[in-house]
Amino acid sequence: MQTHFAPEQLADPHNRALEPILRSCVHCGFCTATCPTYVITGDERDSPRGRIYLIKDLLESGRAPTADDVWPIDHCLSCNACMTTCPSGVDYRRLIDHARVLVETGYKRPLPDRLMRAMLAWILPSRVAFAVALRLAALARPFSPLIAKIPRFGPQFAAMLALAGTQSRRSPPRQDDDQPTPLASGRRRVALLTGCAQAVLAPQINAATERLLNRAGVSVALAPGEGCCGSLLHHMGRETRARDQMRANVDVWSKLIDEGGLEAIVVTASGCGATIKDYGALLADDPAYAAEAARVSALARDVSEYVAGLDIAYAAPRPLVVAYHAACTLQHGQRIVEPPKALLTRAGFRVRSPAEAHLCCGSAGTYNILQPEMAATLGARKTANLVRLKPDVIAAGNIGCLTQIASASALPVVHTVELLDWASGGPPPLGLE
Repeated sequence: MQTHFAPEQLADPHNRALEPILRSCVHCGFCTATCPTYVITGDERDSPRGRIYLIKDLLESGRAPTADDVWPIDHCLSCNACMTTCPSGVDYRRLIDHARVLVETGYKRPLPDRLMRAMLAWILPSRVAFAVALRLAALARPFSPLIAKIPRFGPQFAAMLALAGTQSRRSPPRQDDDQPTPLASGRRRVALLTGCAQAVLAPQINAATERLLNRAGVSVALAPGEGCCGSLLHHMGRETRARDQMRANVDVWSKLIDEGGLEAIVVTASGCGATIKDYGALLADDPAYAAEAARVSALARDVSEYVAGLDIAYAAPRPLVVAYHAACTLQHGQRIVEPPKALLTRAGFRVRSPAEAHLCCGSAGTYNILQPEMAATLGARKTANLVRLKPDVIAAGNIGCLTQIASASALPVVHTVELLDWASGGPPPLGLE
């Protein structure tokens, strides 16, 4: 793609970094075949190629984004399926992430949208605020049909209430005590990300992970002071606060590494894992944090990635058929495709993959709240493909996907690690008792 930046524009480090990415696009259109929004709408503006043209224009012109510019950017799920498909290696995620910052800083959204985004940015990264919000949502849920009729604000709020309702199918929320797990001397040692939303929605996922790792002789530590990975705010374009969250986590994990060493930082939410593995790049221009952030990124491992290298004895309690949903942040963001399926097969389950496995389920962080119509369409399409496999249970490796699919399916929807824990001696996951 030909670019036309003036020399003074290329003095901007962002433009200088993004210009070669823009030039690497050859307009081939392969990305349109795997882009969820383009598959649904058929609108070129709703494709990665269309968005790249838009971002190029915004950067070259230096103009403020308009409403017509904002909707295609907002519609992007950041699923990165286009990057898996692209034969030219276009680093699309850098482009769309910067576009979101341009929108956040240069466009004034309608008041209802600003209020919704501010509320999500405050509630979701905080375990305490999120736990309180879930309790309030339970009180408001009976009024959801009326709330949905409120112009602009209503559909988003109703979508949030519907998603919050899936929590009742999991264990009650609890507040983690932020204390490190006692360590046994001479054992392998890892840190386990507690996170934010998952710690409230499904604390049993990390509990299952800790039991599984302990059986393999791995000691698990929780880092006092660790919080949201920054992913939620990063993908909302709120970059300053997102990077503050990243720096805070780099601090606490660096302390844990220096105090006793870590073999890995194990992450059970693939959306968080994709972002933590990118800390080194996201904080590369921060001289105070660049080296430590790169060290943290190098240690980050998805739980399936790490467990694949452990010697664990499995014996499936029942030869269940598992429909495995590959989270976008795992298959496209981290390029981890086979390990989760291989682990489930080794554990004795019969694993099946759905049609259109490359397409997003529509969760994408806050997307299923902010873009409820597109998210619901993608969620129904994904769930139909999974149910068509006639499984006993649906498994995935990301809390957003679990919540999204559970909202559209009556089948048990569990994390991959919960099945592995069960198959190696742990309790059955909820719904499979």
